Amino acid sequence: MRLRKRAFRAYTALRRRLLRIPLPGTTNFGDLRRLEPVSRNFGTDRGLSLDRYYIEGFLDQHAADIQGRVLEVGDSTYTQRYGQDRVVQSDVLHVVEGNPRATIVADLADAPHIASDTFDCIVLTQTLHLIYEARAAIITLHRILKPGGVLLLTVPGLTPVPTRTVWGYTWYWAFTALSVERLFGEVFGPGQVAVGTTGNVLAATAFLQGLAAEELAQDELDATDPDYPVILTLRATKAGAGR
Repeated sequence: MRLRKRAFRAYTALRRRLLRIPLPGTTNFGDLRRLEPVSRNFGTDRGLSLDRYYIEGFLDQHAADIQGRVLEVGDSTYTQRYGQDRVVQSDVLHVVEGNPRATIVADLADAPHIASDTFDCIVLTQTLHLIYEARAAIITLHRILKPGGVLLLTVPGLTPVPTRTVWGYTWYWAFTALSVERLFGEVFGPGQVAVGTTGNVLAATAFLQGLAAEELAQDELDATDPDYPVILTLRATKAGAGR
């Protein structure tokens, strides 16, 4: 028993040295030893927010999917930036009247007036977590895509919840890769969804503190540890004859 304990202590000490793990009680929190975050604005007051860094990287990777008739929520910023001249028609959805950029007013959880098989691509970033009836919204998204159409979606994983903002009253969910895969797989069907994770423990810590993407090095941003997902990404294709 003593030999086993000594071996375990030796293994623990070696592992700590190799991984540069501080001894208990010696961790230096530095500027992050604080009860108030550096920023409550997702880092947008300091630079590019970390979630947008990952979102825009995902859309850039799948820019070729943004073509034909495209639907985006809120405005058409990403449709125009990544779709460019591949986009034939750009539609903007908003949940309530009053958005001058909106061509469609609808709640995705209950939108029978949006015709089925309409869109070649739907760009839905950081929206599903604001819809309580998330599964109903997924059914709508599947229905209004054309056969072969593509949904490009992002949702929060590890995230601050901005209860002091206008979003606080409708911020219902954060997700895991497993929940996204099951929710969309049940609607789109086997083999039609690809889920990705972005971020790592350092990026997640920085994001929770409200630091900006510019405050981390490139390799620190791009390292991926699925145990610490900052943003979850989904590319889902509606089965059927495609483009």
